[in-house]
Amino acid sequence: MLRCSGDEDLATQGLRRRAFACALKSEGDVVVDLSELAFADSSLIFDLAILAQRMRSHGRRLRVRQPQPQVARLIELVGLHRQPGVELA
Repeated sequence: MLRCSGDEDLATQGLRRRAFACALKSEGDVVVDLSELAFADSSLIFDLAILAQRMRSHGRRLRVRQPQPQVARLIELVGLHRQPGVELA
């Protein structure tokens, strides 16, 4: 499980990439908990899309859970929720 909290933007991209690399090494689907994420820019959503694409190539899914309304809107604008291998709940 990955948890994002506070603010995620281009300045925090390096920190989340390490966590995403660990997620790629997992054996099963990865859950991304966004319930405590107050702000995100498109760099997070694009990084999640890349993670989902890489996971999908290994037969796994990315499950995005409990985004705050403003983050959910960004997910919809970018289209992450329509990407194969992504489940939004």
